[in-house]
Amino acid sequence: MMNLEMLNPGRHADLRLGDLPSGGPHFVQIVASEFVAAAAVCPIFLTKNAETGKFYAGAMFGFEPGENLLDGEDGGRPLFRPLDLERLGFFIATDGAIAIDPAHARFAVPQGASLFEADGQASPALRRIQHALAQLNAGVPETDAFLQALIDERLVEPVDVDLSFDDGRTLSLTGLYTVSLDTLGELDDAAVLGLFRRGYLQLIYAMSVSLKQVSRLAKLRNDKITG
Repeated sequence: MMNLEMLNPGRHADLRLGDLPSGGPHFVQIVASEFVAAAAVCPIFLTKNAETGKFYAGAMFGFEPGENLLDGEDGGRPLFRPLDLERLGFFIATDGAIAIDPAHARFAVPQGASLFEADGQASPALRRIQHALAQLNAGVPETDAFLQALIDERLVEPVDVDLSFDDGRTLSLTGLYTVSLDTLGELDDAAVLGLFRRGYLQLIYAMSVSLKQVSRLAKLRNDKITG
């Protein structure tokens, strides 16, 4: 269980923020504002929260837990970093203030970026975290509304991903969902117009286009096997 502390410059003036660890999770929740950037480098799938059964959208970086095939691909700089990773160790409290998990590995560094300037104002590193938290706070309900619209129009369909690799291994990924373009094409004009006016068609097509990134990830995995 986490013991969160409210962030303030008096108590945390000397706290340092370390870099995010390399690797990381292979599937990370994202919000609607991230879809276009994510689709350019990795697949976007829907899956269900194991506890609530609710759908959420995620960016896939690898095919197994702990596998990030995009890590360091661009000279060490992430091609796409989800907001949910950017804010690791930080949380928004019910009153809108920022809380931290002081036991998080990001804070267990003697050197790193300061969270506060000498005058107690937020440092550039903390402003980056504040921006990520604000986007997430707004983005989660926006994304939930988008997913509910997909469900209402029966546009969500399951998809199985079956993969074979050069080392002889095969993987079958289940529990993933995407948007059915066939069903989208069968909607009446009013329904499609409603999706368009809410900005949902762009998100739908971003998800659909992102599926081509599955083969790209598979190639990266094969390259690591043979390399």
